[in-house]
Amino acid sequence: MHTKEDDQYVLYGGPDPTDLDRYGSLGEVIVEELRLRPANIGLIDPVTLEELSYSQILERSARLAVGLSKLGIKRTDNVAIFSQNSLEYCITMFGSIFVGAPLALLNPAYVEGELKHAIGLANPKLIFISLDVLEKLMQTLQGMADPKPRVVLCGEHPASQTRYPDLISFASLLDNSPLDLARYRPEPVDKAGQVALIVLSSGTTGLPKGVELTHQSIIATIAHSKESAKLLELPDQLVALAVTPLFHVVAGVGLLNMVTNNCRCVVMPRFDPHLFLSCIQKYGVNLMTLVPPLMVFLAKHPMVDEYDLSSLMTLFCGAAPLSKEIEDQVRERLGVAFIRQGYGMSETTLGVLMQDGYENKAGSVGKVRMGQWVKVIDPETGRALGPNQRGELCFKGSLIMKGYVGKEQAIDADGWLHTGDIAYYDDDKEFFIVDRIKELIKYKGFQVPPAELEAILLEHPKISDAAVIGVPDERAGELPLAFVVKEYGEQLSEQEVKDFVASRVSEQKRLYGGVRFIDEIPKTASGKILRRQLRDLVKHTKSKL
Repeated sequence: MHTKEDDQYVLYGGPDPTDLDRYGSLGEVIVEELRLRPANIGLIDPVTLEELSYSQILERSARLAVGLSKLGIKRTDNVAIFSQNSLEYCITMFGSIFVGAPLALLNPAYVEGELKHAIGLANPKLIFISLDVLEKLMQTLQGMADPKPRVVLCGEHPASQTRYPDLISFASLLDNSPLDLARYRPEPVDKAGQVALIVLSSGTTGLPKGVELTHQSIIATIAHSKESAKLLELPDQLVALAVTPLFHVVAGVGLLNMVTNNCRCVVMPRFDPHLFLSCIQKYGVNLMTLVPPLMVFLAKHPMVDEYDLSSLMTLFCGAAPLSKEIEDQVRERLGVAFIRQGYGMSETTLGVLMQDGYENKAGSVGKVRMGQWVKVIDPETGRALGPNQRGELCFKGSLIMKGYVGKEQAIDADGWLHTGDIAYYDDDKEFFIVDRIKELIKYKGFQVPPAELEAILLEHPKISDAAVIGVPDERAGELPLAFVVKEYGEQLSEQEVKDFVASRVSEQKRLYGGVRFIDEIPKTASGKILRRQLRDLVKHTKSKL
């Protein structure tokens, strides 16, 4: 329970910008932005080389919205997309938002059980898919009860007409009746209550939850970007590379943010190292939002030296901690002016803490953003804590989700979202993330943050990636165990790794659980470590002994 005494330790980012308040929906914001610069190229597919101008994006998205309406899709009906990145994916996002129907973003890597869960959560009336997931989706739907969603296929498939006659082609859904684009305007909605996107959380500790993001929360993050741009001297049009999957909040909401802030967006279908680097070189990419594994790639892979990446101005990094060593290596290797870390989660729309200065403190994820309140609480008592005291991070404000699909209230009675992350802020009101509450290792009563040990391991020149978990121990409670991926061709022993860590940490943080060498650290698409898979690996190994 929040009390008046706690108010002294609540930090506020100042009021939200009001420039976009006059619009009745997120769809209206997008339409007006697309109208401002009709000739500018807005979307590029680097594989097919197709380019869409802002006016073409507006026309296709509006025609899709009309087509959806004629299919009977209303703002009370959910739709979903289960697809690799593509230009059709982008148009589907815009068209669904224009018609006001909540759009669920599903991971195309889902296997049947995960897909059933996601479809059950989203309950879509219509689902858009790419060619590569057609058979997987159809097989999954066969095992589900009626009514089943109708399926829209983006692209042609040799079996689509004969095996699945009920498939709707994406092209046929683009209504071709006369459309006055100059007068086209999406209907207003209850911005604070109407859901625009349903983003499925990464599910690192269990099955994903459906996070409901409203028109208002996405408009707020667009307004924040516009406000930041006013303070910078930018080229006429920035070039951004969408390299991470659009089903993830960083990329999906990021795309909406970029298109409404006059960016030319190069949309990669999936990650390929050569395509990634050649896109930066060919299109003169200025801006990217990356996850730590891609930062490690830029810092260490020899292939990077074969490309001209001098156009890069700003790299944003989020979704998981980025070590200072990797940040410094990327900055030195590429000469990038700005590398900015932030903190956010699906439940906070985009970054809710963000670095904004030229010189950023090592390990900091910045200060609280406009329109948001933040506090750090004692997990046991719930009382707010002052500077330099570790506790659970809590937020409220315009970026916070409406809630979870079909779940009990996720926000507490006083309006605070409890993140489950341990953090502290310093005397300059900059925040530092320590670890997840559930992931802290309890060694003889001491709390050991895995992220701290992982950052140290990544400093070793022979280690390319690492993860740390706690393994049960009768005497100590839990012992820190490291999983290590060696740099290609390097020789490294368990004792060397243990000694390296021991020389840099206090006694209780040493790797008493040992070191295991593996080929790859299991991670989500956004770069979060899947510790549960590592724990299963430990259990499986023990059962075989």
